[in-house]
Amino acid sequence: MNVLLIVPRYSFENYAFYEYPFPVGLSYIAAVIKKSGNFLKAINLNHFSGKTDIIIENELNKQNYDIVCSGSNARGYHYMDEIIKVCRKHKTNPIVIIGGPIITTEPELIFKSLRPDIGVIGEGEEIIVEILEWTKTKNQKTLEKINGIIFVDKEKNIRITEKRKIISNLNLIPFPDFESLDYMTYLKNLSSSADFCNNPFDHPRTYSLICSRSCPFQCTFCYHDGYYRQRSLDNVFEEIEYAIKKYQINSINIFDDCFAINKERFVEFCQRIQKIRNNLNYELKWMCQLTVKSADFDTLKLLKQSGCNTVSLGFESYSPEVLKSMKKPITPEMIDSAFKNAMKLGITVGGNFIFGDVAETIETSNITLDYWKNECLGQLGLSFIQPYPGSEIYKHCLEKGIITDKLDFIKNKLSTSVAFWYNMTDKMSDEEIKKLRKDVLDAQAKYCKFIVPDKMKKDNNPRCYKIIVTCPFCNKKIIYKNFRIIKKYWFFFGIGSATVCRNCNKRFFIVSRIEKFAYKNYVSVRKIRDFLERLRINIKKKNV
Repeated sequence: MNVLLIVPRYSFENYAFYEYPFPVGLSYIAAVIKKSGNFLKAINLNHFSGKTDIIIENELNKQNYDIVCSGSNARGYHYMDEIIKVCRKHKTNPIVIIGGPIITTEPELIFKSLRPDIGVIGEGEEIIVEILEWTKTKNQKTLEKINGIIFVDKEKNIRITEKRKIISNLNLIPFPDFESLDYMTYLKNLSSSADFCNNPFDHPRTYSLICSRSCPFQCTFCYHDGYYRQRSLDNVFEEIEYAIKKYQINSINIFDDCFAINKERFVEFCQRIQKIRNNLNYELKWMCQLTVKSADFDTLKLLKQSGCNTVSLGFESYSPEVLKSMKKPITPEMIDSAFKNAMKLGITVGGNFIFGDVAETIETSNITLDYWKNECLGQLGLSFIQPYPGSEIYKHCLEKGIITDKLDFIKNKLSTSVAFWYNMTDKMSDEEIKKLRKDVLDAQAKYCKFIVPDKMKKDNNPRCYKIIVTCPFCNKKIIYKNFRIIKKYWFFFGIGSATVCRNCNKRFFIVSRIEKFAYKNYVSVRKIRDFLERLRINIKKKNV
């Protein structure tokens, strides 16, 4: 079979865009397709300028593809819709297959709306190989025997086959095929403003790594399919050593939700990654995600010593009642200890407090907001819970009538860059939620550090600058080269990437003068910005 794999855009803009975490999931699918002996061509839409439909159509015109594959999470509805519509109009009429959380969490709803030929429910590595084998005969009885898919049978009925068992031995899956997804172009164009390890690299070469799948916890705002499994460390380090040798990577972004849950395994990882670092003639940094329970001082110290520059921690709330409601097995004391220990060790902390849980009240929200104001130095983000499909809080919103139209919610609210502040609580009125939103935005405007560069000078790469910034915490002047700024007079770099001081490792916002003014008047400006964003998205949909 001739297979075209399409990586959807991660931005609504129609220009080449490189500030995104590389798609590991689709890279695994590319690897198994090639290993099965089929011809694979992949196009990464993020690396193209121009309209999506024209880019895809041009590729379909080059060669007769039997199958087109793509996938996304629940926020990628419009990207999937674009891809499928172009394929449907094309004279070659390829079989269209989509996977990922967008179809797994709401298979029948999304399948009816998008109308691919086949939807993959759950992990796709085994399923896609079986589908490719089926295409040789296209016998319906063979298709019905493939577990974990949704399709339309000959009688025009939607069929969902038996649930697929998860892949228990992750070592059996081939390493992700980044190169087919244009990884070399990605590395070439990464800028210091897109260094996902929050690292002192003007020219980052970041490798995305998955060492486990799913999560052992059941937080109400998350969705995980299947039980928690880990790859062997031998398998993980075989991939790391391969990536370093082939791509000369200097930073590793580990996607695992609970990286240090097994202490013995964690210690061995740190020891082995340090051995690799000792044998390199350049600096290698890495980042990971930990549960707060795992983030004791000794663990964080070992992370720092082995080259981990950034740790992402799941804080979520400082209220014991809300943490219990979220099914977070942590306490406010653990949160405080983890945050302050990381700060003491000079580790950049990633994390958020998210408001609006079912158990949220005026009192609980004030507990969290007051802690953030008094202790967090603007280092952590503040946001509102989003009811992602498949999560417990999403089901709560359906049961309570907060979300009345699932498809409209996914298409027109979740799949936009505008944050929607739903009242999902049992005890707060809509007016109280509205005031909470204003209080959160006011707090960000008052307590976060918004820094305008002292100097900006054009760098060698397109749309990149050399900028000099004075850190608001240690007062050192920090130089960032190869810092990509699309709009010179209207830019904003928030809690992430190169908004980290290269001396003290604390976070701040790098902004233009216009954006600084906007954030100091955040509540009013945000209303205007959200309105314009919705208007822009609606215009784009009509154009598509």
